[in-house]
Amino acid sequence: MAVRPHRITFPGARGHALAAALVLPDGPPRAFALFAHCFTCGKDSLAAARIASALAARGYGVLRFDFTGLGGSEGDFENTDFTSNVEDLVAAAAFLEASHQAPALLVGHSLGGTAVLAATEHLPAVKAVVTIGAPATPAHVLDRFGAALEAIETRGSAEVTLGGRPFRIGRAFLENVREQDLDARLGRLRRALLVLHAPRDAVVSIDEASRIFGAAKHPKSFVSLDDADHLLTRRQDADYVAEVIAAWSSRYLDASTAASRPAVARGELRVDEGPGRFLRQLYSDDHAWLADEPARVGGGDQGPDPYELLLAALGSCTSMTIRMYADRKAWPLEDVVVELSHGREHAADCADCDETEHRVEVLTRRIRLEGALDPAQRARLLEIADRCPVHRTLAGRLRVETREVPPSAS
Repeated sequence: MAVRPHRITFPGARGHALAAALVLPDGPPRAFALFAHCFTCGKDSLAAARIASALAARGYGVLRFDFTGLGGSEGDFENTDFTSNVEDLVAAAAFLEASHQAPALLVGHSLGGTAVLAATEHLPAVKAVVTIGAPATPAHVLDRFGAALEAIETRGSAEVTLGGRPFRIGRAFLENVREQDLDARLGRLRRALLVLHAPRDAVVSIDEASRIFGAAKHPKSFVSLDDADHLLTRRQDADYVAEVIAAWSSRYLDASTAASRPAVARGELRVDEGPGRFLRQLYSDDHAWLADEPARVGGGDQGPDPYELLLAALGSCTSMTIRMYADRKAWPLEDVVVELSHGREHAADCADCDETEHRVEVLTRRIRLEGALDPAQRARLLEIADRCPVHRTLAGRLRVETREVPPSAS
């Protein structure tokens, strides 16, 4: 299932509302990752969006956000600097921990990679760090300022064109990036490090990756991105990066930091609230999945709605029961397709939750049987469909008992 990002905001380190996108896998995440975008880019850049989506498809929950003054986030970019970016990363990690789970993986692209290296020492839950086309020092970005650098020095601020867009940069930014000692931070990183870099990167030289790799201590790994460009504009490059990150990080995350699944007894089901308004996480003893409402009623559309889950229970049970019976009889049933529909919408019904009206609900089930079955066999299989356990449960004298249990200890 395609995973859609859930749009949220959270308070940045200096009080501004930061725009973010949280993308979750179908089941419980193996771990949570925090992604930092490149300088003056944003959470919705091609690289950020594609890598986050690809990591989610491989089981990670990924939060990406716009730094202060960029994209959908509040604040004035001119008043930000490298330190404020690091502070925003720490604030994002705190938000993720409060709403879900602390990030165990940090991923940073370009200057975002430099920022995650600096932020790591403030985030004890982080087990692994990844840089993608990152400079070894934030001062490297000054090389992109050209003639505007002297204007900033003399006049206090000046407009700089980066990526075809104008940005006003102040002298305080220059001073801040020049005072950063990343070599010392790398020496005490004490986390697994993966350096991803393209040898022909025209924006950040491969020498920067060598410097990062040389200053860091083991465990560390280096993977070449061959002919990828700096912004990873080709989808296959972003997918490759995600695949490498997922495979590499599993060595450091799965054993100790994978998101824990609550203990659920056999035959029971547990439903927890997710980070979205209606997003819910469902757990059985062996499985986990999501439920949500459609976007048109305020949900994130990251999973089937409750009525769709109801239809899924009936449809899957019907199909399994027919298959079991046909196999036992050795009948030539090649395929069975079950289509179901229900004429009501969960969100609309919730508006009438206080009503006590009794009504007859109708679930329409259409069954297609493929194979050289004779008429008597087809008729019998349709009879068997009505005997599937879920059908009998729904059609029987069903009573739902509701009991309150004490709140969990905080």
